[in-house]
Amino acid sequence: MSKAEQAIGKPLDRVDGRLKVTGAARYAAEAQVPDVLYGVLVTSTIARGQVANIDAAAAEKAPGVVAVLTHRNMPRIPGREEVPGTPDPSVGRPLQPLQDGTIHHNGQPIAVVVADTFERAAHAAALVRATYREERAVTDFTTAAAHASPPTQPKAPERNIQKPAEYERGDPDKALREAMVRVEQTYTIPTEHHNPMEPHATIALWDGPNLTLYEKTQGVDMTQRQVSQALGIAAENVRVISPFVGGAFGTCLRTWPYTLIAALAARHVRRPVKLVLSRAQMFTMTGYRPYTVQKVALGATRDGKLTAIQHEATGQTSTYEEYTETVLSPPRFLYACPNVRTRYRLAAMNVNTPAPMRGPGEATGVYALESALDELAVALKMDPVELRLRNYADTDPQAGLPWSSKSLKECYQAAAERFGWARRNPEPRSMRDGRLLVGYGMATATWPTHRQPATVQVRILADGTAVVRTATADIGPGTYTAMTQIAADALGLPVARVRFELGDSNLPPAPIEGGSMTLASVGSAVQEAALAARDAVRKLAGADAAGNYAEILKRHGRESIEVTHRSKVEGEAEKFSMRAFGTQFVEVRVDPDLGTVRVARVVSRVAAGRLINPKTARSQAIGGIVGGIGMALLEDTVWDPRNARVVNANFADYHVPVHADIPDIDAQFIEEEDRHVNPLGAKGLAELALVGVAPAVANAVCHATGKRVRDLPITPEKLL
Repeated sequence: MSKAEQAIGKPLDRVDGRLKVTGAARYAAEAQVPDVLYGVLVTSTIARGQVANIDAAAAEKAPGVVAVLTHRNMPRIPGREEVPGTPDPSVGRPLQPLQDGTIHHNGQPIAVVVADTFERAAHAAALVRATYREERAVTDFTTAAAHASPPTQPKAPERNIQKPAEYERGDPDKALREAMVRVEQTYTIPTEHHNPMEPHATIALWDGPNLTLYEKTQGVDMTQRQVSQALGIAAENVRVISPFVGGAFGTCLRTWPYTLIAALAARHVRRPVKLVLSRAQMFTMTGYRPYTVQKVALGATRDGKLTAIQHEATGQTSTYEEYTETVLSPPRFLYACPNVRTRYRLAAMNVNTPAPMRGPGEATGVYALESALDELAVALKMDPVELRLRNYADTDPQAGLPWSSKSLKECYQAAAERFGWARRNPEPRSMRDGRLLVGYGMATATWPTHRQPATVQVRILADGTAVVRTATADIGPGTYTAMTQIAADALGLPVARVRFELGDSNLPPAPIEGGSMTLASVGSAVQEAALAARDAVRKLAGADAAGNYAEILKRHGRESIEVTHRSKVEGEAEKFSMRAFGTQFVEVRVDPDLGTVRVARVVSRVAAGRLINPKTARSQAIGGIVGGIGMALLEDTVWDPRNARVVNANFADYHVPVHADIPDIDAQFIEEEDRHVNPLGAKGLAELALVGVAPAVANAVCHATGKRVRDLPITPEKLL
């Protein structure tokens, strides 16, 4: 069998790129389904209470309307609980859509109108009238935080190992009290919404007892399990198809109520139903990064050695589920400190449940910790990079284990040299470009390595090509391409002769694409399955192994040879702590009269293990940095405290970065091939790229202006 040129490590173009730029790639709402009807949701206008009456008479008489479903005539959901093995909150119960008249949050679905065109469905939905028995709601975070409580211990404690209500080592109170230098501050992250370009959508169709969903999801198997459990039907009777996803960032890591509504409506009207959320509905029908207030206290010696870290966080959640994050993971391991305490609380509000958003928990916690560390550097009159190096954790201080690999020092050095950090004058407001204030800031980034089992089918065909199949997702990072490269190398074939298929629950099962674990999980399984398929051909050939795949299969009268392999996660988690690390360096320009902040440049250096495709990896890094700039300067979901209505649920008022906001981004990698984490030696990148950007921007703004803004986003009115 011939050996093709190695594909791993090459900056190859996306194998699905032509499909996307020509419009041939079909997303959830674009699936071609005959005889389809259109569903449009009607939503509540109060935050808490009961539906007293719904008048749907006018809507039912409107042209083209086939059905109007409310809690009074909606088919029953047998039961909807948290599904093990999915990212659902482990405490609470998912929202039961249109099953009763109880209102838990503003924007909750109270009806769905099904009509023969989208326009007619939208018109009829506007005719539905509802009255309520309104109850007192918790719509203000400060009020909710006054009654915050520790997260409930989940049924499976291992699911909460990184999110304990309390953690302590040493004597942090005594250490802080006796510290020569102290910093104690409070930092706030506002609610932020994912806002991917593609809105959430479902097309549901039934064939007898079988349900097919064309769905925007980060895991077809996850959606299959959650829908089958909610509807009380066997998983094999539910097929979920999602070959392309137009951005997700964590918003598709669970099945939201609109999917079940579409499925039940389709069964009721006995025709396929397409339901696409409006941009405004994306703010209340799916999740978001939760509003989080953090109190950080640092104690240090005068030469900069940390003696105490106390870090408390109170995060927003809904009244019907407890959503928790790893906000307080970073202070427990990121720096060498003998005395550490973390304390986690949840503030329940009448809002929909939050969800993972790129870098969930870690991005939030690192923002506060790295901002406080910068404030400590100012108090010590010490260079921020030097302060971090003096507290460098050569081993994991929480777990007491060595790192499987850690190239953070190399990241600091490479980024600082490239950025020109040595030119930084430490005095605030000391650097200018004409009338503009110039600021330099930096921060550390980190993200855990995750891996789950995956099953992959490899079929080598008689024409010498191969088809590799598994039910993973591609939400934009280039999964099609990376998996093709991995399979091609393992099979010894050119990339052009390998086709990778994903996004269908009929394929062999795979974990969700979330937590930056797809490459480690699915990629490792692809490599193992491809090597097993190659060995199967060698076994078939026996002593006469001359020739390529096509020749060997032809000699033995075979049209194909097929191998299905399930990977095992047999890592070394008991021997090593496994994480990816990096750093972000940022330069800002601030107008002293207007308070406007512009990011002038970013230098990012991260160590994320072995790179499969440097081109798509750099694209992921740039995307994460753009998200971090939005987090620092722009993004802020505003709730009306009277009724918890999102008042900026559109792109005119909810600001995300555009091209004019983004400077030159120098994103490169310190490669480290870590064979302890997985067979590929690869770590996750997408989340890591965003973590640390917001504090680096905040630190740069403080250096430029002398003013520390601790409540994101950093807007002109906070600087003036």
